[in-house]
Amino acid sequence: MNHRQRALAVLNYQPYDRLPIVHFGFWGDTLTKWARQGHITMQQARDWEDGNYVDQDIGHKLGFDFNWYSVFGCNVNLYPAIRTRVIEKLPDGSRKVLDSNGAIVLKKRGVTSIPKEIDHLFKGRKEWEEIYKPRLRWRQERLTKADVRLVSGTIPFGKGGREALLASERQQPLGLWCGSLFGYIRNWLGVVGLSYLTADDEALLDEMIETLGELAYQGVKAVLATGISFDFGHFWEDICFKSGPLVNPRLFHTKAGPQYRRITRLLNEHGINIVSLDCDGKIDALIPTWFENGVNTMFPIEVGTWNASIKPWREQYGKELRGVGGMNKVVLAYDYAAVDKEIERLRPLVELGGYIPCPDHRLAPDAKWENVQYYCERMRKVFGG
Repeated sequence: MNHRQRALAVLNYQPYDRLPIVHFGFWGDTLTKWARQGHITMQQARDWEDGNYVDQDIGHKLGFDFNWYSVFGCNVNLYPAIRTRVIEKLPDGSRKVLDSNGAIVLKKRGVTSIPKEIDHLFKGRKEWEEIYKPRLRWRQERLTKADVRLVSGTIPFGKGGREALLASERQQPLGLWCGSLFGYIRNWLGVVGLSYLTADDEALLDEMIETLGELAYQGVKAVLATGISFDFGHFWEDICFKSGPLVNPRLFHTKAGPQYRRITRLLNEHGINIVSLDCDGKIDALIPTWFENGVNTMFPIEVGTWNASIKPWREQYGKELRGVGGMNKVVLAYDYAAVDKEIERLRPLVELGGYIPCPDHRLAPDAKWENVQYYCERMRKVFGG
């Protein structure tokens, strides 16, 4: 079996020869550290992207089979993106930067973590009509100019990418990017701005969600019309924190649920029965919306301080609820004994079926190269089939 066949067999409760060893990419600082240590080149650290040839090379050196975030799709966000520019330089060397979402962030010298949001272009209906809505119309060039990441490099879909994807004998699963219904809005407005909008202008929020839903639907439809086959659909949201959702679950269910259903029904009509969704944090209160509307695979199942696990979800929702993730990546900063202990914790979860362990987020700079290699070796030995 190849990696693609193994992954689909696991998620569909079919026999497989061994468990695929899966990852979720790396933080840039992690790759820079590993380059300085001589494990990879600095050029690889700079060129890495999810699913590209560098990603595959680094993954194979570590012992992984593939990155779950190997997805393709057209741009279903702001197009063109808002032009990023520095709007103010401060005496301490930090800068106020307008980013591609229209958020004004504070970037401090030498700090590479997510910057603090201090303001947003979006204030209400005026900015929606003048800045955001015009950038959310469907255009065919959203697809024809999309990048196709191949082992040999990256080429535009409209210049050979389609033929390359059609002709390839895939060894690993390929996901179809389905965009976001709430996470993009959170990026444009910030958590506080989104919270106020739900109370101040519900009609505008409805229009924004419907606009994103329509754009995502048209994008998915256009990609599927090319004849390329996909193994799973994939959404992104990131609308939860360590204590729960950043949005009201009832509001989310009412407004986003129908849009998910429309898109997942389209995927199902094209034979795609696995639909995963990336949301960090404690997602329990939002799972009903996703699950009832065709999203059946949770990712990356962050363990965190709240001990997220597929087990209680499986008990509640049954075997139709699958998962990819749930491996507590912090042990990769410790030692072999910690890695062994984590793998033993995963053993009964794997036995549930429909579940592929994967580090529960991108590998952080404290992850030790040799620990990651050991993890892959042990996973292959323990779950070798």
